[in-house]
Amino acid sequence: MQEKKWLMPLMVSLTLGLAPFMPEPHVWGKIKWVLGGANGMQVMDWFDLAMHGAPWIWLIITVIQSFKKK
Repeated sequence: MQEKKWLMPLMVSLTLGLAPFMPEPHVWGKIKWVLGGANGMQVMDWFDLAMHGAPWIWLIITVIQSFKKK
């Protein structure tokens, strides 16, 4: 049953969390932008980072919860 709890967060992270995929995953570009000082980021960019980052946070929480139960 544990594997099924990971399925939806994993699928959402790999699709919505990484889209668009070319030339690099969108969330990766946003993270690099923030780590570079976030110069020029507007509200829409922060919202975009939150929306592309949310599936990854969901996946991390699911993984942590599954290990806590063991």
